[in-house]
This record gives sequence, C-alpha cells and structure tokens, in this order.
Amino acid sequence: MVRHALLVLASVLAATGACASSEAPNPAGRPAVPEGFSLVTIAHVPNVRELAVAPNGDLLAGTLGREIVVLADAQGTPHPPATFVRADDAPASGIALASDALYVGTQFGVWKVPYRTGDRKARESLKRIASIRPSGIASDHHTTSLALDGEQLYASVGSSCDACDPELDATRATVQEMGLDGNGMHPKAIHIRNAIALAIDPATHVLWAGVAGQDELVNGHPYEIFDPVGAHAGTVDYGWPHCYENRRAVKPGADCTHQIVPRVVFPAYETPIGAAFYPLHPTGRFAFPPAYRGAAFVTLHGSWHQPLVPPRVVFVPLDGDNPRKPVDWGDPHVQWRDFLSGFQASDGGRIGRPTGIAVGTDGSLFVADDSAGAIYRIRPTR
Repeated sequence: MVRHALLVLASVLAATGACASSEAPNPAGRPAVPEGFSLVTIAHVPNVRELAVAPNGDLLAGTLGREIVVLADAQGTPHPPATFVRADDAPASGIALASDALYVGTQFGVWKVPYRTGDRKARESLKRIASIRPSGIASDHHTTSLALDGEQLYASVGSSCDACDPELDATRATVQEMGLDGNGMHPKAIHIRNAIALAIDPATHVLWAGVAGQDELVNGHPYEIFDPVGAHAGTVDYGWPHCYENRRAVKPGADCTHQIVPRVVFPAYETPIGAAFYPLHPTGRFAFPPAYRGAAFVTLHGSWHQPLVPPRVVFVPLDGDNPRKPVDWGDPHVQWRDFLSGFQASDGGRIGRPTGIAVGTDGSLFVADDSAGAIYRIRPTR
C-alpha cells in the first residue's frame, strides 16, 4: 500500500542501487499535516523504527532488522541512507545517542558503540552492556526501546504475552534503569505490558512512557497510556495484567491500590510507538509556533483489531509533568490533538504507520514510518 511518493523513491532506488532521498512534497494520498506546515519524504528505509538526531543534523535510525542506519545532513540536503553499524541480534529498533556513544536496544541485549558527531560509520563493533530477556525465548513484544538522560539509560522490555503471570523472566514487562555502561540495572517500572514509546522531557529531565495495553477486555478498553514514569518515586507499578486505567480490576478480587494512575490516555489499541518533546525555547530557523512548544508528540501505530483504529501522530499540551487537561475516564480523546494524520483511508486501507519521532536541532520534526519504509521531515511554512 505504498502510494506515488514511494513509487518515485523506488524508481530512484532502481536507478542508483541504493536508498535515496527526495525533497519533493508527497502528492495526494500522503499523510496530512496542519495548515502552516509542510511534509517531505527525505528517505526510504525499510522497517524503520526509532530515530535520534545528532548535533550536526545527521539522523540515525533503528530498524526491525539488524541494521542501524545513518542519514547524513537530514536537516539540509539528505544523503542516501547508509548502514552505520550492524547488530548481532534483531530487531535493532531502539537507539539513544550520547555525546560520545550510540546505544542500541535489541531483543536480547542493550549495546554500546563509540560515536562522535559526524561519524558516518561505526568506529568499532557493538559491545553488549546489558542482557535482557535472559530466557532467550523469542516471543511477543520483542522490540527494546531506549531513552537516555545524563548518566542514566532506560530500556523498556515488553511482556512475553498478552496477559500472563508469572512472566518468563524478571526483565519482561518492565522499564529497566542502568548506568551508561550497563551497571546497576534495576527496574524503574514493573507490570507495564509494553512501554514501546520512551522519551525524556528535556525541560524537566523526566522519563515518560507510552504503553500498549492488553487485549480481550471490555470493548474499547483498556485505554493506552502515556505517563511520566520518572515523576514517581521508587519502582513504579502499572498493574498489568491484573489492573488497568483508574485502578480497575481485570477480575474481581484483584488488589489495585498500588497501581499508578496514568496522567494521559489514548483510545484502546492505538499502540504508542514513539514520543518526543518539543523544546520550550527552540532556537532553530524551523522552530514550531508557540502552541507546540513544551508539548509531547506521540506516534500511534494504529490497531490490528477490527474496526481498525487509525495510525496518527498526536501532540499533548503539557505544563511541566502534567497534561493541560486531566484524564476524562469517559472520553480518551480530550487531552491531545491530531498533528499528522491521513494514514488510513475510508475503506480501511493504509498508506503507512508512524513509529520513531525526533526533533532536529533546527526545529524540524522527523517521523519514521515502518509500513511505508519512509522518513518524513515536517517544518512550518511561515
């Protein structure tokens, strides 16, 4: 279900034998941005997932395969994507960038490789610094997302099933916290089914997690959640698989008194995949208007359930670590607004599904799309 923009990219690939970039705006049938913004497809990267922007404007991307890809000069005239490093494990979807290292999350490990701004190829092979899912059993929720703040690295490890207790091992259904060399790994969040969207708010230095909830509950539930994990003291308990939403019990008799109540919710089955916080005081030439500053952008992958819930990118206005509007437990639509939409046609067909998201040093917003195999760049037009 790839539309004309990606067919154009395919023809370029056939001519050059490599991935290519495009500066032409997507034609009719493309994802839609609000009035006052433009969207261009800058690269074709199959199965692209998380994104990270380097200080010089290069873009690094994880994938559902073994490759980490670099897109040089993504904020200017992008170069064709190239392999930066290849992992010994897949999917290599999670990435986080420090001043001197790139971190990669795969199904069974967290890895580190030296990095200097401007590097187009890894200087060394990846080195495993932490082991996760130590049972070695490949199962549901096999991606590992990463987030980095100062000396702390976070890795989300999804559950091995929809709703199981006990788990295969103690790392599953958690967010793990560790030092930059993997030392001192311990759970920051537990009973959290699949916290795929991890991000640090640069204004408050608080870790947030967007979480995909379990299936087969009351129709339209559980709401998907987005919560400031780091704003809660100690190890944070999100209640899965026995509790959900506002301390609701899945079955009578479950004790939900210790469950953290999330601060932001989305409709059931939306599946948060990526999150990024727009700076409060952007200085780049493509800075977004004030209404978007300090807000969280969250990519929602859409559902496989029927009827299909559409993929989209939304933004959540925030005041510090709190949404500007509190949760309405009767309506999961009130805290956020659509920003990037149009991925799903009225007949249910899709032109893409957003995944990774990152803010450039010049104010641009980058969005990955693993279904279309595309990376989009969004900028204000005035």
